[in-house]
Amino acid sequence: MDTSLNNPETEESTNLAILMDVQLPVSIRFGETEMVLEEIVKLGVGSVIELNSGIDQPVELVVNNRILARGEVVTIDGFYGIRITEITSVGERFKSLNS
Repeated sequence: MDTSLNNPETEESTNLAILMDVQLPVSIRFGETEMVLEEIVKLGVGSVIELNSGIDQPVELVVNNRILARGEVVTIDGFYGIRITEITSVGERFKSLNS
């Protein structure tokens, strides 16, 4: 008799395996700022926007609009990357789900 069909651990593993193929948007946030519409309309090639974080501060790894980790910018073969230095706490991740 095959009991794997009624095994909650097998069902959980199968559900998790299905989720592992889900693609989510991933981005790196260097900082942010607020601008009035008039300033945004005037933006053009060569415009500079000042952000609220310094060059030596960590950047944020944002997955599906939620901060998952922080790290430092690195270059790899001419491409930008991020070296993760901190994973956000479970509490911080849950808190970001409510915002």
